[in-house]
Amino acid sequence: MAKPHSDRTTPLTIAVAGNPNSGKTTLFNALTGASARVGNHPGITVEERSGTLELERSGKVRLVDIPGCYSLNARSPDEEVAINALLGRRGQPRPDAVLVVLDATALERNLYILMQVMEFDLPVIAVVNMLDSARDDGIDISFDRLRKIFGIAFVGIVARRRHGMNLLKSELDDLLQDGCPTRPTEWLWTPNPDLDRELDELAAISAEECHFNLSSRLAGRAFALWLLSSLNRHSELVVRPAAKKFALAARARLREAGYDLDHETIVPRWQVIDRMAPDIIRISENQKQKTERIDSVLTHPVWGSMVFVGVMTLIFQALFSWSDPMIGLIESGFAHLSNWVIGQMPSSLGRDLLTDGIIAGVGGVLVFLPQILFLFLFITVLEGSGYMSRTAFLLDRAMRRIGLHGHAFVPMISGFACAVPAIMATRTIEDRRDRMLTMMVLPLISCSARLPVYTMIIALVFPNEMSTGFFHTGTLVLLGVYLGSTMLALLAAGLLSRTVLKGKPQPMLLELPPYRIPDLRSVMLTLRDRAMAFLSTAGTIILVITIVLWALLTFPAVDVDTGDPQADATTILRGSYAGRIGTMIEPIIEPLGFDWKIGIGLIGSFAAREVFVSTMGVVYGIGDNDEVLERNLGKAMLADRRADGTPVWTPLTGLSLMAFFVVAMQCMSTLAVTRRETRSWGWTAFMLAYLTTGAWILSFVVYQGGRLLGYA
Repeated sequence: MAKPHSDRTTPLTIAVAGNPNSGKTTLFNALTGASARVGNHPGITVEERSGTLELERSGKVRLVDIPGCYSLNARSPDEEVAINALLGRRGQPRPDAVLVVLDATALERNLYILMQVMEFDLPVIAVVNMLDSARDDGIDISFDRLRKIFGIAFVGIVARRRHGMNLLKSELDDLLQDGCPTRPTEWLWTPNPDLDRELDELAAISAEECHFNLSSRLAGRAFALWLLSSLNRHSELVVRPAAKKFALAARARLREAGYDLDHETIVPRWQVIDRMAPDIIRISENQKQKTERIDSVLTHPVWGSMVFVGVMTLIFQALFSWSDPMIGLIESGFAHLSNWVIGQMPSSLGRDLLTDGIIAGVGGVLVFLPQILFLFLFITVLEGSGYMSRTAFLLDRAMRRIGLHGHAFVPMISGFACAVPAIMATRTIEDRRDRMLTMMVLPLISCSARLPVYTMIIALVFPNEMSTGFFHTGTLVLLGVYLGSTMLALLAAGLLSRTVLKGKPQPMLLELPPYRIPDLRSVMLTLRDRAMAFLSTAGTIILVITIVLWALLTFPAVDVDTGDPQADATTILRGSYAGRIGTMIEPIIEPLGFDWKIGIGLIGSFAAREVFVSTMGVVYGIGDNDEVLERNLGKAMLADRRADGTPVWTPLTGLSLMAFFVVAMQCMSTLAVTRRETRSWGWTAFMLAYLTTGAWILSFVVYQGGRLLGYA
């Protein structure tokens, strides 16, 4: 029994566990006031989150939101994080109680993980979430029968509306102070005699080897079963050598005796659930038909694909056209700020740093904030509605043909926002080969950091006056870039799965959640977090790099006066440190249609892709201050000429540069998280090498191919 908080020097710890998509992160937010991201597809939480909850009798307790998982077999990294948190392994405190969140619309399936948690003899409260959706779906749940069978508290809630929170807090307070009563055994299952004997022997060894306390025979046998179910010779799980050795030997003995371990442990649990279900759950057939009718369209190979393309077209039309008024306001604001600084300060290096460096660089990136918010708005709404899981189901067959696991779709969708959380989300993929393959191709998905680069180039060489049918030409180009990046990711996966990462993907089991209206608070919190993250990047990394670039472009000072301001500005830039670097790499990038100025931008963008925009703002703002302030960056770039008088920026150059950015591995954060997740410098170097080489080749093909076809 848990001790009262007054007797403890550390706060009580409560774990929040459950299946993916059960709403446990929404519950965590409701109880703690935190703003963890919430979605309506599996795999949002890939690391622990913690927060504080105030209870009347127990005082402040610590809540830990652990990764969602369908079982405690720990065959993937996120499942290992969950089991470590529940058992207090690897330096973590064992929780004083567990809130197991169950989806009321899929209660029968959710009872499986509840049984596994209870087998570890932990104090448990079952939280039945989304009761409103269950009622809408014609599902009637007998809470009295559930409490009688399991002998624990079952609390019905609607987490996104904060319904049932007071009752849940009261039940949790009582459990922490009064302890867990003796439970009935109706929910238990019985292993066969051979497995039963192996569990007892392994439990005894585990009690000696494990660095946490196995408080009861039931918990010891549950841990032994976890070892047997999760370990294999290629397992990444961290287990003491003696326990691992005995578990592997026990698996071999059971296999020689003709036992299928999964069948012997999974099927009996489901048999117990199947016996209980008719007394617990009653479902109206009328409500099920509504979801099935919608699914018949959205998951249809033809109609579903057409809907998917239509949704993507709508998104990119919003990114390119709907955000334009807000972009104009931001541009106007920074222009007025530059003019104000010029009017207040005398001509000096300090003023040049502010106007040509900081304002031109950081301001040139911030103008794309509306487009990034539109992108996250659509992604968050599609996730929250349940549509993303339908798209994963729709694309699973095609993905498997090229060697990708179906669950790779969720990280790939996340990759449109940022590759860093997308790579972390691969932890939900059990098989290491499938996980590695997904990580290697995720940087090919065009993330939001590329969006400022794409839109700057499109606005430059495909102005709003150009249209194709009902759409701006720029909209179709942007849509083509995103679809092209996705196709490249799939092609790369197919190639890698047949060469360096040979193998077949494991079968995918994917939940199709019920359709829901996205939680408005969750959507707004996500937009707030993404805006703050973008502004933080602009205020730190981009600001620092912009100042460094300004210095590299300003020094050493070159005194030139030929009477031609444009020629003088070019000579000054070439003589700077940055100009010398750009000139040095120009022979390598010239076949791609790039000059030394673009080369400077490519080097700067290795820190962060969006830095390319601020770099261009600094490059074209130096040496001709008054003229540049009278015209925007786009006009300055379009006026740029090569030595032979031909324009630097043409549609073909723009397409070549976008092709380069689609493939190039220009993000130090992505490389860092890849190293952490793969635990290998070799795979990290491979990613950098193959993507950089591929970017050069694709850009070369686009530019030289366009020239052969007669495009300038």
